[in-house]
Amino acid sequence: MCIFEQHHTMIAIIDYGIGNLGSIGNMLKKLGVPAVITADAAVIADASKLILPGVGAFDYGMQKLGESGLIPVITEKTQQKQTPFLGICLGMQLMTRRSEEGQLPGLGWFDADTRRFDATRLNPGEKIPHMGWAEVNIARTHPLTENLGELPRFYFVHAYHVVCDHPDDALLTARYGYDFVAAFARGHIMGVQFHPEKSHRFGMQLLHNFSRL
Repeated sequence: MCIFEQHHTMIAIIDYGIGNLGSIGNMLKKLGVPAVITADAAVIADASKLILPGVGAFDYGMQKLGESGLIPVITEKTQQKQTPFLGICLGMQLMTRRSEEGQLPGLGWFDADTRRFDATRLNPGEKIPHMGWAEVNIARTHPLTENLGELPRFYFVHAYHVVCDHPDDALLTARYGYDFVAAFARGHIMGVQFHPEKSHRFGMQLLHNFSRL
């Protein structure tokens, strides 16, 4: 068991009615990182870091985020106040311009689109959704990926993946039939396609890194 040093911060896990919030909160608790699951704009405005989880369909996610009334506060935090922000799974995809899965525009924080896995490029026996553990390659150095160790692996469940216009936005890549972006980052805004809260010590290290940004 790794012992992580304490770091003073308050992470707001954004509750817009979608996503695996409790398990992310539990992992941060194990790390000794103060975190709160909240749908309160005032709490989010006060937080030192934000996590946007999410599972399910793109349009439903954008619709729920819109209905929550939280888009203005999270946009101000990320775009004006440079608050560290981590999108997880669907939360990563919502930061792109659009998805092949739906009609609604995404937040558009990255020059990227969300596309379905191309079945014609998968190997025999590789089904959609991509589900299970996969090794990742670190595309460039970034505080989020520090100390992940040899052959880091994460747990994935997704039928869609992010395609970036700028290859240097990619932080981690993984392979399922072909290489895809498993994490991206632009400055203080980051997204991961996998579930760190289901990825044991690798996920724990990644969330620890995020808490220390």
